[in-house]
Amino acid sequence: MTSRTRSVLAGLGLAALLTGVLTACATGPSGTPTTPATSTDDDANDDANEQEVGAAWLDGGRMIGIVTQGSSTCVPTAEEATFEGGVMKVTLVDVEGDTPCTADLAPRVTLVAVPGGVDPEQGVEIEVAGDGWQGDTDLDGVPGLTGGGETDYLPSAGWTDVDGQFVVLSWGSSSCAPVVENTEATSVTEITVTFATPPADQVCTMDMAPRGVVTAVLEGPEDDAEMFAILEGAEFDNVRVPIYPN
Repeated sequence: MTSRTRSVLAGLGLAALLTGVLTACATGPSGTPTTPATSTDDDANDDANEQEVGAAWLDGGRMIGIVTQGSSTCVPTAEEATFEGGVMKVTLVDVEGDTPCTADLAPRVTLVAVPGGVDPEQGVEIEVAGDGWQGDTDLDGVPGLTGGGETDYLPSAGWTDVDGQFVVLSWGSSSCAPVVENTEATSVTEITVTFATPPADQVCTMDMAPRGVVTAVLEGPEDDAEMFAILEGAEFDNVRVPIYPN
């Protein structure tokens, strides 16, 4: 330890001692010692309002999937995301109150267009706000993801920061989103996602919309940089897409 370090520490110790003496001697009008104000209540409220959120790169860096916990049938939508001061901010809006929702608690994904200024190769800090709650997460940069431009309407996938969990993005009818039936690792570099066969009499809208699903493999890979998702079943015929790392 240098003499400069010892001097600084000694000064800090003396300051702390004097602070303690002054605090102990302070009294209120009645002669009783005053108690310094604390932020315990505010901290407790902040903790109660904090929720865990996840995120995954999708669509070549043009889109991000925000993963939250809640009713699997009432996925929140996102207002237009902003990017300022190096932070991407997203506000999630719950479905209207008269919409019936299942009472389960499941991971679900909200798709968000990446705002201008975000460089997917450099990564981004994300702050998410909901109705009475907030959360934050980080996405690491991924080489080769450039974002911008028009989508190619091809499936894509990206890991979240939860072990084994990833998001799959596909394009098609907004009223007939694919449903995951099974997910399992089928090789050291491949995870097969099997989608359920839809009913033969299913009626679907004729739009072309992004659909996101969250799934997970029980034993996640140690290195997620070289993994691929194999999409089978429903509208997919052995489609192979890389899972973007996080």
